[in-house]
This record gives sequence, structure tokens and C-alpha cells, in this order.
Amino acid sequence: MMIGLQRTTSGVLFCALFLISASCKSFAYDLEVNQTAFLKIDASPQSGRKIPDHLFGIFFEEINHAGAGGIWAELVSNRGFEAGGPNTPSNIDPWGIIGNETFINVLTDRSSCFNRNKVALRMEVLCDPVGCPDSGVGVYNPGYWGMNIEQGKTYKVVLHVMSSGSLNLSVSLTSSDGMQTLASNNIIASASQVSNWTKIEFQLESKGTNSNSRLQLTTNHKGVIWLDQVSVMPTDTYKGHGFRKELISMIEGIQPRFIRFPGGCFVEGEWLRNAFRWRESIGPWEERPGHFGDVWMYWTDDGLGYYEFLQLAEDLGAAPIWVFNNGISHQDEVATSSIAPFVKDVLDSIEFARGSTNSTWGSVRAAMGHPEPFELKYVAIGNEDCGKPNYRGNYLKFYDAIRNAYSDIKMISNCDGSSRPLDHPADLYDFHVYNSANTLFNMANQFDRTSRTGPKAFVSEYAVTGKDAGTGSLLAALAEAAFLIGLEKNSDAVEMASYAPLLVNTNDRRWNPDAIVFNSWQQYGTPSYWMQHFFKESSGATLLPATIQANSSVHVVASAIICRSSEDNSEYLQIKVVNFDNEPVNLMFSVSGLQNTVNSSGSKMTILTSSNVMDENSFQEPNKVVPIQSTLQNAGPLMNVVLSPHSFTSFDLSLASPSLISSM
Repeated sequence: MMIGLQRTTSGVLFCALFLISASCKSFAYDLEVNQTAFLKIDASPQSGRKIPDHLFGIFFEEINHAGAGGIWAELVSNRGFEAGGPNTPSNIDPWGIIGNETFINVLTDRSSCFNRNKVALRMEVLCDPVGCPDSGVGVYNPGYWGMNIEQGKTYKVVLHVMSSGSLNLSVSLTSSDGMQTLASNNIIASASQVSNWTKIEFQLESKGTNSNSRLQLTTNHKGVIWLDQVSVMPTDTYKGHGFRKELISMIEGIQPRFIRFPGGCFVEGEWLRNAFRWRESIGPWEERPGHFGDVWMYWTDDGLGYYEFLQLAEDLGAAPIWVFNNGISHQDEVATSSIAPFVKDVLDSIEFARGSTNSTWGSVRAAMGHPEPFELKYVAIGNEDCGKPNYRGNYLKFYDAIRNAYSDIKMISNCDGSSRPLDHPADLYDFHVYNSANTLFNMANQFDRTSRTGPKAFVSEYAVTGKDAGTGSLLAALAEAAFLIGLEKNSDAVEMASYAPLLVNTNDRRWNPDAIVFNSWQQYGTPSYWMQHFFKESSGATLLPATIQANSSVHVVASAIICRSSEDNSEYLQIKVVNFDNEPVNLMFSVSGLQNTVNSSGSKMTILTSSNVMDENSFQEPNKVVPIQSTLQNAGPLMNVVLSPHSFTSFDLSLASPSLISSM
């Protein structure tokens, strides 16, 4: 819906609704309006309050193959053959064999040259050029449900190989059935050149496009070939740091001010033996052992490790928030009397991020290519562990050690301090909420009565779930928008907030819904993703008092801020309004105390709505529910608008000159 604004003889604006068509869709509704609400905004200089600089950000968890097979651009799944476990022979899935047992025997052994991941693939070829199939025999890897190979793009191939004799190995990117060859290179080496493990790397340029491709390694020469740490990466990753461009561009679009990583339950593990270990995820990628995430039940090679998360935060201009394991998993716990080695491990992780190049772990970071320290100033001590037997004791050990070593780091407790004081020191406390749409909408006032002294809230996980959410509905997004408006208005008690989960590969949906949906070659945002675009200018803006007056049957929430656009650096008075009702609402709003004039020509309106509140986006209709922007003609401090049913609307009034932002 678009709203056209016209000026009446009284000087007050009214809103006429008219039908528009967008992406071959249209929708309309009866213009009769029976509900009215009044919004009063105080824009006087003394009334404004600065919103925290990091109010809205993102939470990344390795769930739904969000990282492996997601934002991390590595195309080979189980590239080191470690996913089947350390005992051999082992399962090589998803690798497959080309040729039957008459021609080739394939198994794993422990012959690798890498001490932390000893499993390698042994391929015994039983045929020669006369007896082998014309196409050769060998192995293939389909990646994460198909590799997206695109014409004209270049892919870096790295593999480690050893052979019992001379080597003639074809490395190809092909269609899923091997019939279409997109790119190929032959590796030819004498026996002396490959009698020991040898690293080989080269680039392939694809001459075709296929979103369901695979990597093939084939030969028709008799002998034994060992393979290990086989990698295919596109060369055009995000800022050259290994991330899938199109997915990170979507994340970049919501301008996150922080990134919480790498979990979530992924940090804890079902058992501690399978928890994320930062030390095992740094250094050369070939030497990383990887691990099985036993909460979300899949293998990760940890190419996306602690260092890469810190790099991503820096590339996005977001503050990193390192969530570390505090000696507690879902099933087992370390006693507080034995927690000292875990505390030392975390101190080392902080030194890796922040230490000088002369420090033990700072030098490791520098050797990886980042001599300057990362700006790590937030850590979370565990995830959802409050109330577990050893949490408080362990927490205090971590808290004291970190405070003594790094006085500026803010520490986040797992315990909810919104309704009663914590019984332990903290800078922030974690608050998670997953609920129905009606409940989350009504939680817009959740922090109204929270104490303004003591630790602030970090709402690190929020979302509508269950039947209201579908796989990402408009209804869910509207309730979440109302909740965020409440957080924005209570940002003197709430420091940060992030949606969860952020990403889902549709081939492994472990949690529902999610903000960004993708497969190997497509991606789209759910309404909950697009809802977050409305808040991308909120962090660091100036909050204005905004009061809604309406009868109890009207379900409308609103906020007002003065912010600066990241697109054109212009200053705006932004008014965000959620109409949660299934009928239009007449909203009359007035702005008092504004120190500058409204520039009508630069004002705009953005609306998120659809013809059905349960509408969702999909690969077939990625833009079914997306924000629609229009020019806001004749905008001013007194307006009368009609809010569409089930809608989220932002009125951005362009201000003629700087005002509250520069004075705060």
C-alpha cells in the first residue's frame, strides 16, 4: 500500500489510500476507518535521549548450516575426511566413488601429514589406461547439496596429495552426474615429486553455470593415491576474507552494530567434548581438526573459526561479542574447583584477539595476517546456563580473572536481571524470548519497569515461533517490530538486541523461522529480515518521547527518533508505527518543540504489509513481503494518516538543518 498525503484547508494533513501494484500483486481493503489513535511527539532539545551506539546487531550461530555450507564460502564438504571420526576405515560421506570395485578401492587411513587431523583418503586404482573407463575412476564431492559454479568465475583449488608412483590426476568441476564439465585441470607429476605429501594449488575458470555441481578427482593410471584437505573456494569472496558475498551483503544491509558469535547452544555442546574450542579453530585451515556439533548434529571443519569471526565483525564495522563456554554443556559440567584451566583458555582467547604482536597469542594472530588487535570489548560467560549447579561459581571465576586482566571488557551474565537484581556482578545480562505473536507484541512494554541502575539487558535472542511464524510470516515480523519499538523506547535499560536464528540453509532446517533463507545459489529475506531494516538507523540516534492515546481495542505501538541516514547523511525525524489490528487505524500525530523545519521534498514513507498476515517470502516469490517506499508529499509536524491493517510503517521526515543529533 502507498499513502498519498494531501493538505486540507485547516492546515492539517489527511491520508487517502489508493491501490498500487508491486511485483505483479495488488491488494486493497475497505476504506472505512472505525478506529482512531493519537500520537504525540516531544522533539524539544531537552527531551531527547541518546540511544546506545550498539542497540541493534546480529547473532550468528552455527545452526542450519549457517556457516559450513552457508556464509563460509568453502564448497567442499568434509574436505579433510575427518567427519567420519578418527578411527579408520570411516564413513567418507558426502564423498562418493566413481567406478566400481573392479576398478578402484577407496578407504580412509591415518596417513595424513597433519598431526591434528590424521585421517586421509586412500584411493587404490586397479586399472590402467586400457582397462579403466574412458572418463577415469576416482572420487567426487557434491559440496553442501550441490556446488554453485558460475560461468566466468574463478575458483581456487587446493589439495594435498601423495602417490605410490607417478601422478596423472584430473581435477574437474562438473554437473552432478559428471556429464557436463565446467572446468578442469590435469595434475601431472613424477613419482619423486609426490612420494611424500605435496600441497598443490591452482585456479579453475568455469566455462558454464550449474547450481548443482560437484568436484571430481579422477585418473586412469594404476597405483595408490592419497588425498587430504581438498578445498574449492570462489576467489571473489566478501572483502577477500572467505565469506559468501551475497549472504554477507544481506547482513550488511541491516547495518548490524555488533555480532554475537559463534552460538548459542553450539558453544555449549550437548557434551563438553563436542563444544566449540577456539584454539582448534585458528591457524592454517589444513591443520584445524574440525568437530562434530552434537547439538545441531552436523560436522564443521572450522574453516570458519574464531579468527574469521573477529575478521567478519571488523569487516562489517560491528562490535564482536565472543560467547565462550564456561565449563558447562547441556549434559555435563566442570566443577568450580576444576575450572581454572578453562579460565586460562578464555584469557588466552582474549589475548589472541587483543594482545600485542609480542604476546604469545597476539603473535599467532599476527602470523595469520592481522597484526593490529581486534576491538573485542564484550564477552558472554556461557549461554543459557543460569540455574545450572556450577554456573554461578564458574561465572565468578571467569568474571574476576577477566576483570583483573581487562578492566574495559564488558561481561554478560546468562541470568535475567529484568525483574529482580542479580546476585553476582555483571555489566549486562542476557534475555532470550521465543513466543507467539500476540505475546511478543504485548512484550513491547517488557522493560518499562526495569531498574535503570545496575546491569543493562542484552536481548540476544528474540523471535516469534510456532504456528504464528510459519517459516517466516508477516505476522511474526509485526510482533517483532512492536517488541523492538519497546526496546528502542527502553534503551536506557536495554543495551543491545539481536534476532535469532539469523540464517538457514533450506536443506538442513534445524530451527524455524529464520531471518535469511538460502541454498547453494539462491537467497531471500523473510519479513523478519526486512523488519530489521526499519531499525538500521536507530543505534546512536536520539530517542524522543512518543505517547499513543487510543482505546484498548486499538493495537498500535510507535516510537520517534532523530537519526542520520547512512545513505545520504541527511537528518530525519523517523516515526515508526506498528498496526497489529486487522483493520485500518486513523492515526493523528503531532510533533511539538521541533527546532527546524521539515523538508517535504526529501521526506519518505516505507511500509511493510501484505494482503494476508500469514504471507511469506520464498525462492519463487522472494519479494512477496518486502518494504515499499514512496515519497511523502506535504509532510509536516501535524499529520493525519490511515495505517494499513497489519502493517509496519516508517515516516521519515527530512529535516532542513541539524538539530538534536549534533547537540547530544
